[in-house]
Amino acid sequence: MKKLLVILAIGSFAACNSASSTETKVDSATQSVNAIADSAKTVIDSTASAAKDSLKAKVDSVKK
Repeated sequence: MKKLLVILAIGSFAACNSASSTETKVDSATQSVNAIADSAKTVIDSTASAAKDSLKAKVDSVKK
């Protein structure tokens, strides 16, 4: 049990010392993921709009 506590103490000390660089990496990764998600959303939205317009055009042509 004492060994576990020592290991956890060392690990937490090491984590606190490198927290600033870790936070920068996490922020950068978060921004990258958000940019990819925004890009994917734009593609999905444009594809959905095109499909909707195409379907509407087909329905209109059947009505005529």
